[in-house]
Amino acid sequence: MTNKQRLDLIEQFIRENKYADLHTLAARFHISLSTARRALNDLETAGVIRRHHGGASLVDEDAPGGYDFIVSDDTRADEKHVLAEWIAERITPGMTVMLDGGTTTFAVARMLTNKRIIVVTNSLPIAALFNEVSACETVVTGGTVYNRLGVLYGPTCENALAELHADMAILGCAGITAEGIWNSNTMIASYQRRMMAACNHTYFLADSSKPGKRALTLTSPFRPNLTVVTTAPLSKPIGQALRAAEAESVVVSCPAESSEPS
Repeated sequence: MTNKQRLDLIEQFIRENKYADLHTLAARFHISLSTARRALNDLETAGVIRRHHGGASLVDEDAPGGYDFIVSDDTRADEKHVLAEWIAERITPGMTVMLDGGTTTFAVARMLTNKRIIVVTNSLPIAALFNEVSACETVVTGGTVYNRLGVLYGPTCENALAELHADMAILGCAGITAEGIWNSNTMIASYQRRMMAACNHTYFLADSSKPGKRALTLTSPFRPNLTVVTTAPLSKPIGQALRAAEAESVVVSCPAESSEPS
């Protein structure tokens, strides 16, 4: 395959999926991360895509009025990838999984499209992803749209969650301290509590910027059937608080990107 043919295929893939990260492109087209990065640079020069840290989206998807959760918070993409990979390996056919909105849970969603599971979500971007390319059955809560993130919230959303049950909830957060899990938005914290109550087990996924950080609202103190999955070692006070609450933690290693050419 020539470089031009590969570039055309990558462009076609991004046009079909609206967004692609480096790891997905490397795996799909059997190329190195550096080769995938060069292809995205070429497509950006051609005006086809807009580069973000760790990936790219179509230029027309970045027009005003679109969801900006990928653009505004597409940092630490490699960490989000390994967190998503870790949790996806623990999801088996037939399970029911709740996903909230955000870039980390969207990374998880991209890894679940070929699994025959039931997904409950209040994220419109995640629902759209599954509707287009997924083998999943998707249940979308009602609610008021928070346009910037494309999530549904409010009484309608929370009432719907109260009537559902899932094997696990996979949630994001803004911070983790010995007090528990924090979020930067009270309405997000509110529906996350509903998701936690509706599931057998809750996983909070957190990149290395989250441990030790407080935010506006304490979503939940640590409790049994809660696992913090992060790419950074947790401090001694956080570890002690987790053990005292009979909660769990997992630290997932994030390997450095390879710079070898294809």
